[in-house]
Amino acid sequence: MFKLRAIASAIRVSLILWLLTGIIYPLFILLVAQIPLFQYEAKGSVMVDLYNEPIGSALIGQTFTSEEYFHSRPSSVLYSQGKKAQPTGISGSSNLAPSNPKLLERISETVNILQDEGVDLRADLIYTSASGLDPHITYKSALQQLNRVASARNLRPDEIFPDIVKYTEGRFLNIFGEPGVNILKLNYALDLREISRRRN
Repeated sequence: MFKLRAIASAIRVSLILWLLTGIIYPLFILLVAQIPLFQYEAKGSVMVDLYNEPIGSALIGQTFTSEEYFHSRPSSVLYSQGKKAQPTGISGSSNLAPSNPKLLERISETVNILQDEGVDLRADLIYTSASGLDPHITYKSALQQLNRVASARNLRPDEIFPDIVKYTEGRFLNIFGEPGVNILKLNYALDLREISRRRN
């Protein structure tokens, strides 16, 4: 009799937890996401260009290799985005041990590139983020790239600096981490400046 009551109690608790976490909570989050205040975030924080075409998510980094752009931090999943990305829709790190030759080789290559560019070796420009999708680099790392980008775009550094400040986001809860610059937003702002300059 005691065993039957224990089994019934366990089933009851499981059903209640399933109802709370599997139905009520997701529905609540779905309803909150429909509030106009949260529409941008709920739809993936997708950024669009002047022609209303999506250019990426403000929450997911992209690989920028041109000298005209600020470079993002490395990504172990190559900033997998959308159906065209291979592999698709994944987040995570490489899980390579610090002694793994592949990891050491990748870090060495990154360090050599940064040294060739005359950039100080900063952690966020060498190591990948835990998610592999982080769109931010630190404010100091952005400043390290300022002269290169300004030279490639035939601009003065002081013309680009306000954009770095504009797209710098503060510390989490004003306590944790360092101020981070959203690279996708910053690079798109530079493209908009270039379009405007060509039209004038």
